[in-house]
Amino acid sequence: MSRAAEAAMAASYKSLKEDFVSNLTGGEIGEINYVTAVAPSAVVLWSVLQSRQSFFKPYTPLAFVVDFLLNVAAILLGTTLYANSPILLNTSLLALAGLVYFLPKQAAPKKAKLPPSKQTKDVEANPLPKKQFLTTYRGTMLVITSIAILAVDFRIFPRRFAKVENWGTSLMDVGVGSFVFSAGVVAARPILKEKLVGKSTPLSTRLYRSIRHSLPLLVLGLIRLYSVKGLDYAEHVTEYGVHWNFFFTLGFLPPFLALFQSAFEYVPSFAGLAILLGGAYQVALEFTSLKAYILIAPRTNLLSQNREGVFSFFGYLAVFLAGQSAGMVVIPRTPRKKLLIQLAAWSGVWILLFAFSTNFRFGLSLSVSRRLANLPYFLWIAAFNSTQILAFCAIETLFFPALYKSSAASPKEEEEVYKASTSRVLEAFNRNGLFIFLIANLMTGAVNLTVPTLHVSDLQAIGILFVHAAVVTALAVGLDVYDISIKV
Repeated sequence: MSRAAEAAMAASYKSLKEDFVSNLTGGEIGEINYVTAVAPSAVVLWSVLQSRQSFFKPYTPLAFVVDFLLNVAAILLGTTLYANSPILLNTSLLALAGLVYFLPKQAAPKKAKLPPSKQTKDVEANPLPKKQFLTTYRGTMLVITSIAILAVDFRIFPRRFAKVENWGTSLMDVGVGSFVFSAGVVAARPILKEKLVGKSTPLSTRLYRSIRHSLPLLVLGLIRLYSVKGLDYAEHVTEYGVHWNFFFTLGFLPPFLALFQSAFEYVPSFAGLAILLGGAYQVALEFTSLKAYILIAPRTNLLSQNREGVFSFFGYLAVFLAGQSAGMVVIPRTPRKKLLIQLAAWSGVWILLFAFSTNFRFGLSLSVSRRLANLPYFLWIAAFNSTQILAFCAIETLFFPALYKSSAASPKEEEEVYKASTSRVLEAFNRNGLFIFLIANLMTGAVNLTVPTLHVSDLQAIGILFVHAAVVTALAVGLDVYDISIKV
């Protein structure tokens, strides 16, 4: 075949792929909830196996395989082969969990008691302990994100799950917002530490630290920009713009948040700040020409070329602040019953606000737009993630009620209980989340440059996706086994 013919085929394939990802409409929120429920259902089965049979202790190669199948492969199946019947997959996982639950419980090994003189006395409990349900929440979010960024390039991944063009909801739209929300949850920990010691970091110091944290993300954004343009990789311009990408959004968040932390003195609630920011941005969209500018303006300069990324940043900032608000609730040591009530209340608040913003009869009659990151999108992401955290907290409470129960437990004992009740795979994804996400992106690019993803069969697609998921998981667990943390 001549070079001209090869070039023509490559151009034709690129055009086909661009058409494949354009003019998309999302699915219904209910369907998205059924698909994302696969992760909690799999966690229920994992929890039953561990709490009733101690299946993952010790962590043998067989335990790793089952851990991978439940917390990674099940999510892959839920977004591909079972995409049209997620209820069947959820029911199967829960039915199997019920069967295991009613099997005879394995007796727990007796722990040797230390002599009274060696026992820990008057140990002050860690006020900000590691939470199993938070690790599970962030780990499953990173798993589904790492899978979806490649799966979307195959026909086996339903088009309604891909990012929508202008209006509507989809699985990948909720994934992008959830990544930002979960980052906000984690960002609450340093603020809580400051409160515990009674010190406040000066604005100049916060800005310096935030810029230092942002630089690696901005460098990654530049590398992705160069890779996409240099390799002529198919892209969807209306996602973030001509040059902007998700790493730039993540990179610019820390400096803005350093400034917003000062506003906390006047509005003592991150949720309040998020709602004010989301509301102000929506007012600008509705009562100025901003919405029309973002959607239909010609791309004549640097700002207009990247208008989606620039202006949606305010919506993502509101999402991040909502995540921080959740982190202020879930990270501190709190009695389980009280925590469940707080999480249920906040989930209810976000759901009601979202319903009000979208209701055509009694509300604001607004439509969700990930491209704009408008008020309904921000409220949808806050409602979805708060409910997910509530679900994982309820699962943890049901199957591991002894977690954080004793305030007299030593840090070592609490760490042992945490490890025994937490998936090693999800812990590994959570530990090096951003690095694993970067590797998954690089692998996605490599597959797209070497495989005609739109022309492979469903069986081939599943095989490629399974290998992709296995390699990413093996890398994450390998780093965890060797106690390596890579901060990006």
